[in-house]
Amino acid sequence: MQNQTPPNIGPNIGPKIGVLFVCTGNICRSPTAEGQFRAAVQAAGLEGRFTIDSAATHDYHVGKGPDARTVTAAGRRGLDLAPLRARQVGVEDFAAFDYVVAMDRGHLEILSVLAPEGTENRLSLFLDHAPQSGLRDVPDPYFGGPDGFEQVLDLIEAGCVGLLAHIRRTHLQPAGK
Repeated sequence: MQNQTPPNIGPNIGPKIGVLFVCTGNICRSPTAEGQFRAAVQAAGLEGRFTIDSAATHDYHVGKGPDARTVTAAGRRGLDLAPLRARQVGVEDFAAFDYVVAMDRGHLEILSVLAPEGTENRLSLFLDHAPQSGLRDVPDPYFGGPDGFEQVLDLIEAGCVGLLAHIRRTHLQPAGK
């Protein structure tokens, strides 16, 4: 699924670019993507240009922090996810965020049903931003071992690089380029 340029963002002007990452419970994949994307944006010197968040399709863990294994694995890579708290995605998120990024096709299907008419162009599948991965879905590491969390981190790092590059090309290029 390809994002189109949301109408409220022009190159180097306008409001912050909102990016929301969504997975099932908002305790593994989407908070990892939130933390990694924040780090990528900060490394690029663009933190003032973005609003970044994550959410869940289901209410299983609302108000809880990320899974301890997620926090540990991310911490080994310099990401602090401990302060994050799970929340459930809502219809209002489609007005608040320019990009609503699903971690797998199941999430994308749920979000497609939830999306108000005219906001479908805000949806994307996370690994579509990392086609070199050869995967479409970020696997859920919740029921697996430590290697699954490391694989998720690798995939999310690649997806964040691709997503930030897409946003820079689409929204942050100097006028006339």
